[in-house]
Amino acid sequence: MLKKRDFQECHSLYDLMTHPDVFPFVRQKAYCYDEFVFMTKQTIEAEERGELISRTILDEWGAPIGTINLFDIEDNAGFLGTWLGKAYHGMGYNKLAKDAFFHELFYETGIDTIFMRIRKENIRSQKAAEKLPYVILANESRKSVYEQLNLNGFIYNLYEIPKDLYTFEVLRHGTSTDQGSTHLLEA
Repeated sequence: MLKKRDFQECHSLYDLMTHPDVFPFVRQKAYCYDEFVFMTKQTIEAEERGELISRTILDEWGAPIGTINLFDIEDNAGFLGTWLGKAYHGMGYNKLAKDAFFHELFYETGIDTIFMRIRKENIRSQKAAEKLPYVILANESRKSVYEQLNLNGFIYNLYEIPKDLYTFEVLRHGTSTDQGSTHLLEA
């Protein structure tokens, strides 16, 4: 389902990323294939330095279909960013990828908090986030982070996934914690 990023999937991922329904929601935008390869190299190097964690999302046949990332890691916390190719929207891959990624982050890498920023006009993603029992709207509880997010440009809501709340839900429900289809694209 997930694998570390490498150069073998660059062509497939670039083609998926450039779809007009996907591209606006991708944090690391590349405007040509060579730029995508260069950004992949930078991503791999940044992960080696502990600045981010990036995985390629694979379908059941091992084909790359998107990425899931934890950006801006600081103090055992970072920001979630994920995108899937348009052909894979609504098929449950986002949920599977998040479950695997959250498990890796919380139980294998020492991450304590995952933040999500969602544009205030992106009602669909906000509703999806708010359905998850382990997600907290953090505009007030993390005021300094919220204000930093909204200094310039788009206005975001800040959501937080704390390790303890996520763990509680995993233990309470067995293995899966997601209640329905979510498409938490970084918006």
